[in-house]
Amino acid sequence: MAFIHDDFLLGNDPAQRLYHEYAKSEPILDYHNHLPPAEVADNRRFTNLGEMWLEGDHYKWRAMRANGEPEAVITGDADPKEKFLAWARTIPHTLGNPLYHWTHLELARYFGITELLSPDTAESIWEQTTERLSDSALSVHGILEQFDVRGLCTTDDPVDPLDQHEAIAALDIRTRVYPTFRPDKSWGVDNPEAFNGWADKLATAAGVTTDTLPGFLAALEKRVNDFHAIGSRLSDHSFPYCFDVFPSNPEATRIFDKARIGRAATPEEQRQFGAHVMVHLGRLYTAKGWAMQLHIGPQRNNNTRLFNTIGPDIGCDSIGDCPQAAALGAFLDRLEQDGALPKTILYNNNPMDNFTFATMIGNFQGGTPGKLQFGSGWWHADQQEGMEWQMKALANTGLLSRFVGMLTDSRSFLSFPRHEYFRRTLCNLIGGWQRDGIVPDDDEFVGGMIQRICYQNAADYLELALEN
Repeated sequence: MAFIHDDFLLGNDPAQRLYHEYAKSEPILDYHNHLPPAEVADNRRFTNLGEMWLEGDHYKWRAMRANGEPEAVITGDADPKEKFLAWARTIPHTLGNPLYHWTHLELARYFGITELLSPDTAESIWEQTTERLSDSALSVHGILEQFDVRGLCTTDDPVDPLDQHEAIAALDIRTRVYPTFRPDKSWGVDNPEAFNGWADKLATAAGVTTDTLPGFLAALEKRVNDFHAIGSRLSDHSFPYCFDVFPSNPEATRIFDKARIGRAATPEEQRQFGAHVMVHLGRLYTAKGWAMQLHIGPQRNNNTRLFNTIGPDIGCDSIGDCPQAAALGAFLDRLEQDGALPKTILYNNNPMDNFTFATMIGNFQGGTPGKLQFGSGWWHADQQEGMEWQMKALANTGLLSRFVGMLTDSRSFLSFPRHEYFRRTLCNLIGGWQRDGIVPDDDEFVGGMIQRICYQNAADYLELALEN
């Protein structure tokens, strides 16, 4: 039997029924990813698997370093085939890592290849995939159609132009592609050089001066309006822990003015300024009916040498261990008190905090089904066990049936089978409960919940304009 077969990851009879009859054929709404909108606008055609797999995938880069591969074939200037062969040398050593599953799902679903990737099969697989990539079905538009992707939400800086999204909106494709507002640089007052350069770009993008704090906040609001006009209904933010020290307006102004003349904010001042900006943004999101994503808990850029030579997002980030409950509760409560708490999806990087996050969302529900969400297992927890931990914590303390499900968080157009991986994991978990009598032995009832988690819950929650 091939490794990737019809009942892959489905370890019981109910799981197999639930997946094949209810989950498998649901469309995809990939509401958080890092796919380049320009590649959708241009309908990029890839020439080889090295490009598709290894141009920006820091998950693979991390594994390749662990396997002793030189940086030249990871992020360096080696040609794509050399990088592919380095990945082929690495993949046999990833047993137990989701990369092994993802790699072989992608080979099977995109190329019909079921043999295992290894140094022995690498040349054959390179030739087969290179030939197959000449087919228009594996252009970006072809991939979106093939996987029934109804919606993509890319991740976009407020200073980014929206012309690529405007170009996509004019295309005759079924997939709707929307920007997600990611203003993380707006509280970078600890690094005045970078902050001031970004604030000046924000002024240009918004057409609003950012020399004063009111102007800076008005420029952010203008860009929220610009994103909204093109269809965005979603923001995204990431920090080690929530900002929970709320300054007065004069104090926030003092911190901003200090940064604008080139003096770095202290850690405490940055925490205050971040809180001030986030409360302002929360009000904007609430007024627009947006959902706010909070990715909380990573410890980033641990390897200073690689950060200085290559940059961020290269596979040198790990799970952080910051205390989360007090700051998260204070932040959400402040927004709630101000009438500024929008629909919110919380993702935690440390599974140790699963029950903290799962129970925290229950403190602020009301008005909208599942208004606060405990998001799918993220980053280092984005694998079968991590997903199960997240779903069990949510089910035990809240409403799993209202869960908005899976996203890829990916930079690769090869990653859509991660939705299949999630759906198989979901069905295996719930199918096991059905087999054991934990949930009713009623496929239609249980399968309806699974269908909603796979697609409809997210579509309803985000209120995006999607084709049926």
